[in-house]
Amino acid sequence: MERSRGREAAVSADGERPRGRPRGTSARALDLIALRLFSERGFDRVTVDDIAAEAGVTRRTFFRYFESKAAVLWHGWDTEVARLQRALDRIDDEVPLMRAVRQAVVDANRTRGGDPDELRTRMTLLTASEALMASAAPHYEAWGRAISEYAARRLGVPADALIPLAVGRTTVAACRAAYDCWLGEPESDLTAWLDEALGALGDGFAAHEGGTQS
Repeated sequence: MERSRGREAAVSADGERPRGRPRGTSARALDLIALRLFSERGFDRVTVDDIAAEAGVTRRTFFRYFESKAAVLWHGWDTEVARLQRALDRIDDEVPLMRAVRQAVVDANRTRGGDPDELRTRMTLLTASEALMASAAPHYEAWGRAISEYAARRLGVPADALIPLAVGRTTVAACRAAYDCWLGEPESDLTAWLDEALGALGDGFAAHEGGTQS
């Protein structure tokens, strides 16, 4: 009995163990556990407590890494935006604007790390829940803003001018359409969908550069 009381006393009132988070805990580890639970049970049926318990940590530890369970599915998004920016920066300014955007987006997705099946699972979850769809706006906005800023530099106008904004936002819309088609055809190539969608989009913006896109 005394031993049991001793163990109980070793845990603080909020459930945090004095030794801190278990060795090996990381944002990536929590991300993978959450992704598995979401896939098995559905996003709405998994709680933060479920994820924490599966990882062997407390709620407090979970919230050290993520502000909500929805935020888990956007883990690494900043890296994706940075990858796109690097891809844009590598393209010569002699390449027509929309062809450059198309090339950068395709290249960024071709060099994406990780497992394609994991990405498919993540994207399927993100499009299957209203709560998650609502959480998407700031993340897609960051991605579109990177493209708008690039377009603004190329056109010599402010990033909030009409054409850069239109380029950024329609590129995001075209990419989301490509993702939807890719999710519907499990054996298909994501970059092929992106290339086709952005090729068609580029045709519509060609007049603003006084040339044609291909």
